[in-house]
Amino acid sequence: MEMRDIDNLPKNAANYTALTPLWFLERAATVHPTRKAVVHGSRTFTWLQTYQRCRRLASALSNLSVGFGSTVAVIAPNVPAAYEAHFGIPMSGAVINPVNIRLNASTVAFLLGHSQSAVVIVDQEFFTLAEDSLKLMKEKSQGNFKPPHLVVVADESCDPKTLRYALGQGAIEYEKFLESGDPEFSWKPPQDEWQSIALNYTSGTTASPKGVVLHHRGAYLMSLSNPLIWGMNEGAIYLWTLPMFHCNGWCFTWALAALCGTNICLRQVTAKGVYSAIAKYGVTNFCAAPVVLNSIVNAPSEDTILPLPHLVHVMTAGAAPPPAVLFAMSQKGFRVTHTYGLSETYGPSTMCAWKPEWDLLPPETQARLNARQGVRYIGLEGLDVISSQTGQPVAADGKTIGEIVMRGNLVMKGYLKNPKANEETFANGWFHSGDLGVKHPDGYIEIKDRSKDIIISGGENISSVEVENSLYLHPAVLEASVVARADERWGESPCAFVTLKPGVADKSKEQELGEEIMQFCRSKMPAYWVPKSVVFGPLPKTATGKIQKHILRGKAKELGPVKLSKL
Repeated sequence: MEMRDIDNLPKNAANYTALTPLWFLERAATVHPTRKAVVHGSRTFTWLQTYQRCRRLASALSNLSVGFGSTVAVIAPNVPAAYEAHFGIPMSGAVINPVNIRLNASTVAFLLGHSQSAVVIVDQEFFTLAEDSLKLMKEKSQGNFKPPHLVVVADESCDPKTLRYALGQGAIEYEKFLESGDPEFSWKPPQDEWQSIALNYTSGTTASPKGVVLHHRGAYLMSLSNPLIWGMNEGAIYLWTLPMFHCNGWCFTWALAALCGTNICLRQVTAKGVYSAIAKYGVTNFCAAPVVLNSIVNAPSEDTILPLPHLVHVMTAGAAPPPAVLFAMSQKGFRVTHTYGLSETYGPSTMCAWKPEWDLLPPETQARLNARQGVRYIGLEGLDVISSQTGQPVAADGKTIGEIVMRGNLVMKGYLKNPKANEETFANGWFHSGDLGVKHPDGYIEIKDRSKDIIISGGENISSVEVENSLYLHPAVLEASVVARADERWGESPCAFVTLKPGVADKSKEQELGEEIMQFCRSKMPAYWVPKSVVFGPLPKTATGKIQKHILRGKAKELGPVKLSKL
């Protein structure tokens, strides 16, 4: 039987427009033309100036025949040009490809080639990275290489020599490039909200990075979901601790325009920089991976400004935050909202929604509850934990492990030019995260591990996250990461990599301390979970502060198996 609505009224130009976050900027410029939009050192731009600069950028790109079907790469830290690119590039019809500044030249070469970027906008500090990447592309191209247009962004805090070098190599300076554009440029919103707005590459720890394609509709919905679930106010003052090249700054690039807020740029993230920005600009909100929170709670007193002048809201995601770090943050006066998501879900798409009844619980219990990944965002329609055997939802018992899956408007279009990966990741109408977790009786989900990080010891699954959470409770531990190490008796056993707090112990005491840490773990967890080996030293990290477990797994492999006891 044919389903019929109560009417046959059609869509028309008056009642239907493709959703896009680009209109937020036009509105902010109309409502608050003189309000500060972007602050970077001594430079400040109002919302009207930002709108005009973004229109100039769109116009300048159009003059190069860059538009619908084109990609523009941006290699920059959190500077005004990176913010403007999130509007100016899609206003030209093109797709923004924000590149992680800590990648090496061969990876950047792969990204620029795979995305076919027509223009590369690069911060002066990273010009040689772009240049080296393009050289590699040229060498591989066998004579048919068409180099992209190079635009270099100047920054007063950088060495002027790097700018002079870039200009000498034929790059055009960003401000000059903007001057070639029209501040009244008549930009066109997308005809279809399924049109791509951004291309973000996953970290690709084992294979080539995958290009995550996002659409205007998802970016619009995420830009509104984020402030709503976080309780952000109009005019929020937001500190850019999170890199804009990470999932488009979790879509806060566009959300800040919707809120007519103020963006405080932070070129380099330090605990001192965070505390001083809170005091100087009245920062109300910032986002950060748990590793950044850890540096904030463990900062030496001369780098802090405590007590905080006002309540500061912090959103954390990117790795499961240890309850000990959440507890320490709340003790210092930060209110932490714990979220979880992936590049494939426009950044965080679940949150640990706080319940008023938790206010009465002991702080340690609050931190443990808040360490869960929680419930779906308003803009996400489906979230579940399913059995990898049956594909059915697991029992909500907080014990049965399954894979976390999502579906809805906050899921990517797919991976660029990768049909096989798309088929796998969208199997049976769900996006498969590759993260293993449980569902608690209250419906909140909790990550137990990445599927590749689970440790199988004597046939028993060990969650590396659980072991790490216990290690963080030890007073000498600054950072910890646990991976599987071959074990002659158990097949695998946990191997802990630990960074100690400054001044805790010298090299000669490490063995003693390692044994003490293992003893400490025995009081906190089942015997088979206790790390059989502890390795001290700094932990390798990605550009977004995630610990690179694949490198640690390599180190654990080099150590060889844990030997069978001769006793």
